Amino acid sequence: MNLPNRLTIVRMIMVPLLIVVYLLKGTLGNMTYWIMGILFVLASITDYFDGKIARKRNMVTTFGKFMDPLADKLLVLSALIVLADNYRIVPNMWLPFWVPVIVLARELIVTSIRLVAVGNGKIIAASQLGKFKTASTMAAITWYLFMMPYDLLWANITGWVIMGIAILMTVISGVDYFIKNRKLIFETF
Repeated sequence: MNLPNRLTIVRMIMVPLLIVVYLLKGTLGNMTYWIMGILFVLASITDYFDGKIARKRNMVTTFGKFMDPLADKLLVLSALIVLADNYRIVPNMWLPFWVPVIVLARELIVTSIRLVAVGNGKIIAASQLGKFKTASTMAAITWYLFMMPYDLLWANITGWVIMGIAILMTVISGVDYFIKNRKLIFETF
């Protein structure tokens, strides 16, 4: 197994670690969010490097093409679900349940389109909008994790803005993905 695929697996292993740390919040106190933030940032860094290394060293594999996006989705959705659960306790941080639902719906639609493409012998690469969506979502999650222990109005408002941008990019990139691939989608009917 090559290095990029190992990094993808490490990212997938970090997902249950994030959840375990969150479940230990009664024991860890405010350190919970800092530990989760550090884990999330490290996992996000593996996302950057696995793709860069795979392309630079010509180590792109079928495993990587499918597992890398899956690892990203698991990481982001797990963090969003944890933060939405925490919203019940710290409502000022504004991450209601429907935020991960929107992200999940977009990811299921995009993954379904990709599966249809694979069935037709095509591979659809991630778009620039999709990459910006991922970056803005990861930035919003990172902000929330590191600012969670504090109840500062400016931090909450900044979090709302960053998360708002992430949600907007999620919707826009999903619509863009659908429009660009509508011919492929409707050919299957």
